[in-house]
Amino acid sequence: MCGIVGAVLQRHVTPILLEGLKRMEYRGYDSAGLAVLDNTQSLKRVRSQGKVATLVEAVKGKSLESYIGIAHTRWATHGVPNEQNAHPHVSGDEHHVAVVHNGIIENFESLKLQLQAKGYEFSSDTDTEVIVHLIYDYLKKDKDLKTAVKAASKHLKGAFSLGVLSTQHPDCVITMRQGSPLVIGVGFEENYFASDYLALLPVTQQFMYLQEGDLAEVRADKVTVYDNDDNLVEREVKTFSADAYLSTDKGPYRHYMQKEIFQQPEALIDTLQGRISEDNVLDAAFGHKAVALLEKIKNVHIVACGTSYHNGLVAKYWFESLAKTPCNVEISSEYRYRDVVVPENTLFIAISQSGETADTLAALRKAKQIGYLSTLAICNVPESAMIQEADLSMLTRAGPEVGVASTKAFTTQLVSLALFVLALAKRNGLVDIAKHVQALKALPKQVEDLLKVDTLIQDIAPRFADKPSSLFVARGALFPIVLEGALKLKEISYIHAEAYPAGELKHGPLALVDDNMPVVAIVHDDEMAEKVLGNLQEVRARGGQLIIFTNISDLEFPDAVIVKLPQATNNIFTAPVAYTIPLQLLAYHVAVHKGTDVDQPRNLAKSVTVE
Repeated sequence: MCGIVGAVLQRHVTPILLEGLKRMEYRGYDSAGLAVLDNTQSLKRVRSQGKVATLVEAVKGKSLESYIGIAHTRWATHGVPNEQNAHPHVSGDEHHVAVVHNGIIENFESLKLQLQAKGYEFSSDTDTEVIVHLIYDYLKKDKDLKTAVKAASKHLKGAFSLGVLSTQHPDCVITMRQGSPLVIGVGFEENYFASDYLALLPVTQQFMYLQEGDLAEVRADKVTVYDNDDNLVEREVKTFSADAYLSTDKGPYRHYMQKEIFQQPEALIDTLQGRISEDNVLDAAFGHKAVALLEKIKNVHIVACGTSYHNGLVAKYWFESLAKTPCNVEISSEYRYRDVVVPENTLFIAISQSGETADTLAALRKAKQIGYLSTLAICNVPESAMIQEADLSMLTRAGPEVGVASTKAFTTQLVSLALFVLALAKRNGLVDIAKHVQALKALPKQVEDLLKVDTLIQDIAPRFADKPSSLFVARGALFPIVLEGALKLKEISYIHAEAYPAGELKHGPLALVDDNMPVVAIVHDDEMAEKVLGNLQEVRARGGQLIIFTNISDLEFPDAVIVKLPQATNNIFTAPVAYTIPLQLLAYHVAVHKGTDVDQPRNLAKSVTVE
């Protein structure tokens, strides 16, 4: 969750760098720093632990007049949060090279040993410091900064984006992207780069997105981009309207909820970036304590409320089937008021969109007192109490979510849990991590394709308009997804909805089924499909109105509306996300058809900060 910003200007650069850092505070961080080349072409660096405001105070009174610089906010992965570990990191006599880095270098320990053997001294505990020493080592052999950065990058395994500043090249900054996002801001006789275009909106609305493996030389008068094979390439410059991308603007959408449903491909990309390599999950994405902790976990206890609780129920299937780790999932308001027996070496996971949910926060505080191995918070708000108080944390990067009914926060929580399950599962050596990482990489594009069923689902919505109740059914890891679908429908359309495992229909719910009852079912192409179809025959026999969502291309079922989903994958991680999308769209269109207040449904609040 680091943030990078840099610029080569015709004016004083430090205010631009500080403003860019402020605009990326939402990403979460624990320290900040900047480096500039002053009027004598000497490298000046200022770093501080804590908020950007602390860095702003540290900069006051210092001679930092410069037209070129780089800056950074750090979220600790390797090494504790302190000034010593804050970026930029430097190398060379009188600090010839400075580097800011977003991402994780998996093989930094072996690289560190090699560099120490050459006489390099390390002043931090970070993985980033190996990068700056590597670049300087190559720069001593070849005076060209671009060549040195490219050569050094070939030794790096993991995910990274870089900003590199050198006293020997005072007119340019080198940037590079490999697995972590990086955008170039194009101005008039000045250019910029950042992890997030939001950092640059005050100075430009023209952006160039670097592709995987791209390296760019950023100068005041031009930006030169080279691809992974060192070929000179052109990347399209796009003009963005600042207002269209603010969370307070609906853009072309009718409601915030609709906008946030359609933002999910981008939100999932942001959640994954910098946390996976080509075929692996980067353990340090969960914090600098995570690597040692993962070896000790024998049990998992998840506590959450509402939508986040449904995420936990999905994760239970994953933890036990892939990581072979027992997992208990509990509603926060129940957990905090009962006697809890904590098995040895149990990790406590608290999930909340806001990080301020009163019951979940109280549960986390209780957990810290009663003998858990450690605590992990999965949350969307970096400044939240849960993030500050948990031992480990993972930000979902969903971005601001205005609609009360959670959509992109739900799916990014699912992906965050999937990453943690994989990090734990690879310890037992029984899981093909690479296969699942590739499936997760494909997920944003699959969600983009799934959103194309929007018009079809809009046509189904009127079937619910005059119905007082509905049922949702599925089996396995998709059962919590229909729990979520039923919750969404009742939240914003005020139609009573219940969800059951399909096999439970005969144990009571069938008594409700008649020709006035819509029954929404997921029939997934797995070993449970025939059993679910058998359960649905019971519904058909009683006149229930069946709406089936499926990835079985040739599925036929008499008297049912069948929605066949494109690219609904069989992968254990991505299938729950895939089936979430049409259920969100169904709830949205039913509510619109009924004319309810979609974004602010009655009696509900976005952040539940009371019991």
